[in-house]
Amino acid sequence: MIYFDNGATTFPKPANVNDAVNRANKLYGANPGRGGHKLAIKASEMVYDSRKAVADFFGASGPEKVIFTLNCTLALNTVIKGLLKEGDHVIISSVEHNAVLRPIEKLKLKGISYSVAEVFEEDNDKTVDSFRNAINENTRLCVCTCASNVFGTKIPFERICALCHQYGILCCVDAAQGAGIIPIDLSDSSIDYLCIAGHKGLYGPMGTGAIIINCDTIPDSLIEGGTGSNSADYNQPLILPDKFESGTNNFSGIIGLGEGIKFVKKRGSLNIYRQETQLMQYLYDNLKSNKNIILYTNRPNMDYYVPVLSFNHKKLDCESVSEKLSKRYNIATRAGLHCAPLAHKWKNTIDTGTVRVVPSAFSTRNGINALLSAIYNIK
Repeated sequence: MIYFDNGATTFPKPANVNDAVNRANKLYGANPGRGGHKLAIKASEMVYDSRKAVADFFGASGPEKVIFTLNCTLALNTVIKGLLKEGDHVIISSVEHNAVLRPIEKLKLKGISYSVAEVFEEDNDKTVDSFRNAINENTRLCVCTCASNVFGTKIPFERICALCHQYGILCCVDAAQGAGIIPIDLSDSSIDYLCIAGHKGLYGPMGTGAIIINCDTIPDSLIEGGTGSNSADYNQPLILPDKFESGTNNFSGIIGLGEGIKFVKKRGSLNIYRQETQLMQYLYDNLKSNKNIILYTNRPNMDYYVPVLSFNHKKLDCESVSEKLSKRYNIATRAGLHCAPLAHKWKNTIDTGTVRVVPSAFSTRNGINALLSAIYNIK
């Protein structure tokens, strides 16, 4: 299969990731932090190594600031629900994923309000002003993605976080679609909480994600339970990362995530970013000349976009196009609303959805040519 559904999860995974997961399960599969025997100690050391790899990659102040979660959605829910109280106001962008929109929408039942700040494509100044205008006296938190998972549009999240700090507002960034290609250094950043998906641009296994805490305000935990520490205490530990990591974690997935970061560092984030952007530019240029295709953004470039491209066929719905690509040509894309109705309202595609193409470090020009040929031949 020619795989262009890397916005959902990258595939294939690097060989070192697969090898590490297999080794973890085969040789070291004890429960980390839950025993004093050699295997449990070794498992704990391996989890720490992956935690440190994440911390170093993003410039966290220490490995303990990295909280492993099952995915980016759980990371975002933990921050949002762990911080906001009755009467608080939160700002989100007009391209947010349901992982942000739905928990905040539910919190309206608890007296929490929110505003949607408009994103202006390729105009960072207007986007920042939009966030500034949404601030009120009760604004407690701003949550914004670093890039749209539907259209690839980058958000000036660093500037937005710096703006929030001027007003004493906490800032959380959803880096699900940017971690691994967009440089993020928390040692020189106003980001308070960075939420990442381990299984996308970091090339780890599914079932991996993290919150990286970059401030002194610690959210409440969503769950409580066994942490392997202070077990005689009836109360949840306050130390990090134990406060948030109750229950047995995804040991082999976390080990694989550490190896995924090694892969990205070896290839170079900017090299991957550049390679994928060039493929999307090539795809865009060729689709633009196809009279049956609708495109929704300007030509992708590294200043304003991550490598994500959405399109539609003028004579077929997006689901039919994606189905034909899969069944007839063995090409994987994704069709629909991509769990991001705000982004589709932003581009007036809420009634149609889009076909989404997202490359990875393993994508090639030959694969793009096969996709172009298939799109051209679809009737």
